Amino acid sequence: MSEVQLKDALDALKSTGVRITPQRHAILEYMIHSTMHPTADDIYRALEKTFPNMSVATVYNNLRVFRKAGLVKELTYGDSSSRFDFVTHDHYHIICNDCGKIVDFHYPGLDEVEHLASHVTGFQVDYHRLEIYGTCQDCLGKTAKAQ
Repeated sequence: MSEVQLKDALDALKSTGVRITPQRHAILEYMIHSTMHPTADDIYRALEKTFPNMSVATVYNNLRVFRKAGLVKELTYGDSSSRFDFVTHDHYHIICNDCGKIVDFHYPGLDEVEHLASHVTGFQVDYHRLEIYGTCQDCLGKTAKAQ
């Protein structure tokens, strides 16, 4: 499935006139295979041996291109680093308070909440975001071993 996603993403970029460089290809492929919602620094560190002349700025610039093309979502949580998600359809996240791991989960959309919020406040609702916080299995295991 990821090969189809990569081909579709590359085709989408080409159709908007974006040139496919080896770095772009590698960053996009990394994003498709990643389940950890990486930061630009994470991506840079993962690819720096393959592309020693690539900078973190190159990664950020390419992620911006991907975001504008609708291929990735930028996730901001008030900390210093944005995280990026290749899954752009509506879904939610659960976030570990200890290690910061972010995991996707799916739940039927909360359209009723958007409609109610719009009705009660008069706002035009553009989108919503649901985040759940807790402790992941890995961190729970570390805590149990330490006791």
